[in-house]
Amino acid sequence: MIKLHHLNRSRSHRIFWLLEEIGEPYEVVSYTRDTKTNLAPPELLAVHPLGKSPMIEMDGRLITESGAITEILCAQFAPQMIPPADSDAYIRHLELMHFAEGSAMIPILLNLYVGRLGDAGAPLHPRIQEELTSHFSYMNGLVRPSGHFVLDDLSAPDIMLSFPAEIAVERMGQADAFPALAQFVKQIKARPAYQRATEKGNN
Repeated sequence: MIKLHHLNRSRSHRIFWLLEEIGEPYEVVSYTRDTKTNLAPPELLAVHPLGKSPMIEMDGRLITESGAITEILCAQFAPQMIPPADSDAYIRHLELMHFAEGSAMIPILLNLYVGRLGDAGAPLHPRIQEELTSHFSYMNGLVRPSGHFVLDDLSAPDIMLSFPAEIAVERMGQADAFPALAQFVKQIKARPAYQRATEKGNN
């Protein structure tokens, strides 16, 4: 049995969604953000020193980091979601799996935290906006006619890139600027597994 440590309104929604897609039995330990600070509760620290979600327990191991969790779950339970290792698609798969939590998240997090500085953060905003536009434009250009990023059906990078895509389209209201991303978000949200994850995960 897979156990997911899930924090509401967080990147762990992707793992919730993936578990629903692969159809393996799992259980959930849910955590709720502090209503004042919006931070994860201290109970997560009892599971891992960083106190962050998502984490899964599987085969006697605690596994952290969204990209690693996604790769492991797909490899074991949904190999069709990872391209063959000798293909060009696999290179793109690796690039985007790392891009999702590396390059893409840096300007998103900078925008979040610098935005809390008020006027003190104003000098940084133009540069952050440049980076956001650059990264979202790159993602927009990668969406295939099928509405996916690497394969023509759901694959692991689609899971990982769902979070920055939703940030661009929904939280930042950039659907018109990045129409391919907007269509990607609409398409994934229509999937029954995504909808079940959203309902169950209080997102």
